[in-house]
Amino acid sequence: MIRLASSTDLPVLEQVYDVARAFMRANGNQDQWSDGHPNANDLSVDISNHRLYVVERNGEIEGSFVFYIGLDPTYAIIQDGAWLNNEPYGVLHKVASRQRMPGVASEILDYAKGQISNIRMDTHKDNIPMQHFMKKKGFQHVGTIFLANGDPRLAFHLVNKGE
Repeated sequence: MIRLASSTDLPVLEQVYDVARAFMRANGNQDQWSDGHPNANDLSVDISNHRLYVVERNGEIEGSFVFYIGLDPTYAIIQDGAWLNNEPYGVLHKVASRQRMPGVASEILDYAKGQISNIRMDTHKDNIPMQHFMKKKGFQHVGTIFLANGDPRLAFHLVNKGE
């Protein structure tokens, strides 16, 4: 089940993101989220903006993600490529799992695809598992975007024509 996160979920959400950071480090991604991002304050802002969701299975939170339909300011400029279209799009950020159950990322993507057929994501160049997942699910690598702090991210775009 996917639902909006609430402030009472924060302690578990911090654990989810701790596990995700450890998974990244174990898989060669030493830099992404190395500054403790997303932290409790980041997650609280996402909860207040009704953009943070949780994946619940058997009454326990197994994953979390940010999803919204609208413009992402970091996607306004793309280098070394172009978005596949300029139509309204959904954004997936901060995708994380506790790594206890398979299929959490697929469930998250299915949720997003149920809301809109045009989805954009980005990831760190060293996040090979996420790049593999996105390519496997039909995303195309379309260029490079830059976060507000100037860090580059690989940009991916999925235009779901129905399955």
